[in-house]
Amino acid sequence: SGSGEIQMIQTSFAEPSKQWSEVACVHVNRRNLQEQQQEYGTAQIYIDLDKVAFPNRPPILGFGGAFTEAAALNLNSLSKPGQDAVIELLFGNTGLGYTLGRTHINSCDFSVESYSHDDTDGDFTLEDFDTEVTHDLKSGMVDMMLLAQQSVMESFPREVDEYGMRIIASPWSPPSWMKAPTWDDVEGAEHAALMTGSALPVCLRDGVGVDSEYAASWALFFDKFITSYANHGVQFYGVTVQNEPEFPAPWDACAYDVSHEGDFIANHLGPQLEKSHPDVKLLFFDHNKDHMVKWANELLAKDHPASKYIDGTAVHWYAGGMDRLLDGAQGNPNMHRLVSELDVMDVRKDHVLLGSEACHCPTTGYAGGDLSIAWARAMRNVHTILADLAAGSNGFIEWNLILDSIGGPNHLGNLCDSPVLAVPHRALDAEKDFPTQLDFEHAGHPFGEVHGDNKTREELNAEGSPAKYLDLGIVVQPMFYYVGHITRFVRPGSRAVHGLVGASAGNAEVRTFRPKGQRVAGGGINDLARNGIEVT
Repeated sequence: SGSGEIQMIQTSFAEPSKQWSEVACVHVNRRNLQEQQQEYGTAQIYIDLDKVAFPNRPPILGFGGAFTEAAALNLNSLSKPGQDAVIELLFGNTGLGYTLGRTHINSCDFSVESYSHDDTDGDFTLEDFDTEVTHDLKSGMVDMMLLAQQSVMESFPREVDEYGMRIIASPWSPPSWMKAPTWDDVEGAEHAALMTGSALPVCLRDGVGVDSEYAASWALFFDKFITSYANHGVQFYGVTVQNEPEFPAPWDACAYDVSHEGDFIANHLGPQLEKSHPDVKLLFFDHNKDHMVKWANELLAKDHPASKYIDGTAVHWYAGGMDRLLDGAQGNPNMHRLVSELDVMDVRKDHVLLGSEACHCPTTGYAGGDLSIAWARAMRNVHTILADLAAGSNGFIEWNLILDSIGGPNHLGNLCDSPVLAVPHRALDAEKDFPTQLDFEHAGHPFGEVHGDNKTREELNAEGSPAKYLDLGIVVQPMFYYVGHITRFVRPGSRAVHGLVGASAGNAEVRTFRPKGQRVAGGGINDLARNGIEVT
């Protein structure tokens, strides 16, 4: 604090309704301290406040979440007081204080259906591009970003000039007419029938060579999208080349291997952005941490023609596969390796390393009803953010900012969790027969009943979802309060310092974050972590 005193803030599973509560710092003598450490594994933490961990890298940019169509629809399902409360919870100085965001170019899986801003086959110059981005206006995505920008400006006026609200845009899929046929298309088809799925090793119809009409048009698509949003008052901080380029996903997708993404950047996207939007940063990769070093070694090499256009690396928190586990064994060491490689390869010092997507699946903690799982998810979020920052990351973007009670809508049924949920049927002013699912949600109940709907406001309040927000139709989940321990205090411009969490004094067998006697990595209820990511 300003007086030089240390303030300890706690969010505890033991007292879930006392979020961000101040805890007294109790002085104990050395003998009692040693006895407590031997019994309970109290941490020894050594911090060097005078030594910046990454002095030659950019400072921390902040934290945030994604402005998907699903998020906008759920925000707009609430009353005006409910909407105001959500914006304050996410972006205000009494909430998480988010300053980063991400959105999708065209549709993503967290859209009601696939859509594109230009569906005219062969329109290489994009004469029919919807410069109003009408779909995104009608869904509320643009307005949600503008509300976030306003909240950040009002809540953090001292940060606005240098940082403010920074949003990146990522494509899931080009229009289907730009895509090569996939295995689901009829034999002899000229192009893909749908935006879902992708041909390999690259989705575009005529590749990404210098003479590719489709690649050139797709790069121009980025240009027009950025301009259209700017005309509505949303200036993008950056774009990524492609969401999860190594995955020909069953939802909206476009695959590239490392070679083809490099050629698309060098031949088309890089020159197009340099000409039209030189202030918009270009981030490559935007996928799981497994292969990030391999991609960096190839595309960031000084002799690669794409390298001069690349401003940063975007990574997701998953490791290969669909299990959404913490990726400690593969992912976290790769973060350290990448930062080291940036130095070895003499990459520009302003190169940004940004966590661009993270979520827990399937469905939501509220729907599942098991409080231990909801809190495990919260802890996993925070452990990952801390591990990323310790490795040199410049920020962390959660996936959807807000979803409905089951974790949608998602037009492929890929339901996931978010820190805040919209449950307008629980609001005090909701009509008696207000539906538990709105028209935009088509998934039904694939994981069974929504257990949170069977709990009273008093029960939910005691479990850590405040009744005052439930009365507005909002469920604030444990992961919200956990991540707030970081986002509220590690503000844009902050820098990591060196620290070490050691074993307990006098008993090397005791570890701080696992029960006494347990040797399994990721102990306690956080048993979903991969081997290799444990703070000891």
